[in-house]
Amino acid sequence: MGEKLYRTREVAELLNISVSGVKKWIKEGKIHAIRVGRFWMIPESEVRRILSGVKSVEVRAVIYARVSSHKQKKEGNLDRQVERLRSYCSAKGYKVVDVVTDVASGLKEDRNGLQKLFKIVESRQVDVVVVEFKDRLTRFGFEYLKRYFESHGVKVEVVEETERGYMEELIEDFVAIVISFAARIYGKRSQKFRKIKKAVEEVVSNDD
Repeated sequence: MGEKLYRTREVAELLNISVSGVKKWIKEGKIHAIRVGRFWMIPESEVRRILSGVKSVEVRAVIYARVSSHKQKKEGNLDRQVERLRSYCSAKGYKVVDVVTDVASGLKEDRNGLQKLFKIVESRQVDVVVVEFKDRLTRFGFEYLKRYFESHGVKVEVVEETERGYMEELIEDFVAIVISFAARIYGKRSQKFRKIKKAVEEVVSNDD
């Protein structure tokens, strides 16, 4: 029986790097691989060789943390989130090269911290982006961002798959969506818009 062969995705999981990172190493000659049809396959002996020296490979991590409001930041939610992510990186043996934070809705695409994160990823200064939950990075389109980061050889690592709590953030995002649509339909200066905005804000404040 011939030697077992691993697919690039399997090796990426074993090495805790992105698939594109594995392919990059193959092209650079750091990993010996065999072409089988359309796929690169890595021999088991090569996987063992890489894993034996994986501890000497420094994994550069950037932490990304976000809360929706200054109230949450003032309550210490942002700092606690960062500390949890630092502990996670420490346990994984990652070197934290930067901590990027935002105080903004996950629906907002032009967040300052997110724009900084793009620049870090695009300049290939890190190997992995660590977030606590998927929606810390974005409320929608997480898979698109993940694939974009991976195209630059950077893996996105989510500490927890399901977020508990943060109901206040969800309500704030809902309010932002309703007000945004009302502004587009009626215009921000219209009486109709002001009535809708006031009604939504009153409902939210009564639930506090």
